[in-house]
Amino acid sequence: MSQVVVVDGNSLTLEQVESVAIDLALDIELCGRAEKRVIRSRDLIESKVRSGERVYGVTTGFGRLADVEIASEEMTDLQHNLVRSHASGMGNPFPREVVRAIMLLRANALARGVSGCRVGLIRALIGLLNAGIHPRVPEFGSVGASGDLAPLAHVALGMIGEGDAECEGAIGPVERFLGGAGLEAMTLATKEGLALINGTQATTGLGILALLRAERALAAAELASAMSLEALLGTPSAYHEEIHLARPHQGQIHSAQLQRKLLAKSEIRESHRHDDPRVQDAYSLRCVPQVHGAARHALGYVRGILETEANSATDNPLVFPAEELILSGGNFHAQIVSQALDLLAIALADLAAFSERRVERLLNPDLSAGLPAFLARRPGVESGFMIAQVTAVDLLAELRLLAGPASIDSVTTSANQEDHVSMGLAAARKAYRSVRCLERVLAIELMCGAEGIEHRRPLKAGLGVEETWRVVRSYVSRLEGDRMLGPDLEALTDAVASGALSEVAARYDVREELSSGQDL
Repeated sequence: MSQVVVVDGNSLTLEQVESVAIDLALDIELCGRAEKRVIRSRDLIESKVRSGERVYGVTTGFGRLADVEIASEEMTDLQHNLVRSHASGMGNPFPREVVRAIMLLRANALARGVSGCRVGLIRALIGLLNAGIHPRVPEFGSVGASGDLAPLAHVALGMIGEGDAECEGAIGPVERFLGGAGLEAMTLATKEGLALINGTQATTGLGILALLRAERALAAAELASAMSLEALLGTPSAYHEEIHLARPHQGQIHSAQLQRKLLAKSEIRESHRHDDPRVQDAYSLRCVPQVHGAARHALGYVRGILETEANSATDNPLVFPAEELILSGGNFHAQIVSQALDLLAIALADLAAFSERRVERLLNPDLSAGLPAFLARRPGVESGFMIAQVTAVDLLAELRLLAGPASIDSVTTSANQEDHVSMGLAAARKAYRSVRCLERVLAIELMCGAEGIEHRRPLKAGLGVEETWRVVRSYVSRLEGDRMLGPDLEALTDAVASGALSEVAARYDVREELSSGQDL
């Protein structure tokens, strides 16, 4: 039986957004209570039209043209022309999962019942999702203020039966797919074109997909760092709980607890517990809780912003039937989301920098506690993972460029009416791209760390590290000699993205009672 996701405008979770985005087997339904709210707001819009009252975007033009009054017989043309003119995006189309996230979020925003649209408009949007029909949405065309106008207009264009769409891998005119699914193109009523394109859903949808992958990547980073520590004969004493209780940031405490569990019952640790001349490890090993903890706080903040935004009304004007008010405001301005996604990109770049430094230590014979140079079986004759680390550095350079903030890069648009914009979609694109780069860096560390563990055999690593090693080995084999590493690294990258590694972390990520005196 298909899982049902109920759209009510208030309770959509980030995990539901991702599930709908990637799984076409899900059914989406509109909540009955939400329908009643939508009907009340629509009734108010229609009463204002009948009264001849001047209302922005309902009986007037848009933006700088808000002072142009529209005759009643031209109101449908106004809405359709708005969609057509704003469907001016450029570039490669977003992947299907991104478009599905955008469509679901827009339906949810309309379901709050303050947008003044008809119930049928939301049902039409849900109908496209359930039929697997996805308008083609180019990746460029929004400055994240007055809404993600161009991306949402391309979605709306499909709803009125115009433009191209994707359905089951085929691409063609949306009208053909509508007919095949028994659906009809919408004729937009007053306010509905504006209700469809005014909002932050492209920025938010892309940001949600990036965040959830980032959370899985952070879990994989915890595993990779623990495996690298074991391979490098590092000491887990820096993870002692007393250290972290003395500086009680919860993310730091959380990471230290997880590391202790991953490294528990390690034979490798016991092999160098005594008579080790090293007093302490390098920062990339010793400061894992502090750095990963910082990322946990950053990702937690981003999650909170996106959870609120996913259940917000972000168009303009908003319709409040209980008060009989139609109010113009600025909820379409994505500054809070843009800043959050800039923070996400910064956190991801730092996680990658941290990981790359451990890769360097695993491969550098001057730093690797006896591991062969570049983890090659025959150093000199073979290069081992030498160029894998070069690839990690290239990815890190990309991540550092992507970490530059978009949210401060406002450029005035719309004849100076929109004189401060958030550049939210640019921030979202950066975050989405950053996650994939981080996943690849972590894949390199995981493969190198697993190889390092091979060189410590027959000793066993900590329980969680051994389980991580087994997952890595289920995707890639040990290095018997030089081979093309690209396919192996891409396979591990997909493992990080899919959650195969984060599932391991989750089994050990049980918050423990804090008590002193643990022997590490």
